[in-house]
Amino acid sequence: MKKTELTLPELALIAGTRGMLGAGAALLLASKLNNDQRKAVGWTLFLTGALSTIPLAIGVISKRH
Repeated sequence: MKKTELTLPELALIAGTRGMLGAGAALLLASKLNNDQRKAVGWTLFLTGALSTIPLAIGVISKRH
């Protein structure tokens, strides 16, 4: 089993990006906003979460022992 040590700020960043990704996906599937607003906010959150995950994932993978 490989172990990875993360600091609390790193863990918070990972959780935050996962939250943005999930919120964006939820807005894309929801019908509470009008179609244009929903798509704009949903795609923004989804892409921000997805793109910010890449450097965090690289950092976590590089810390594995």
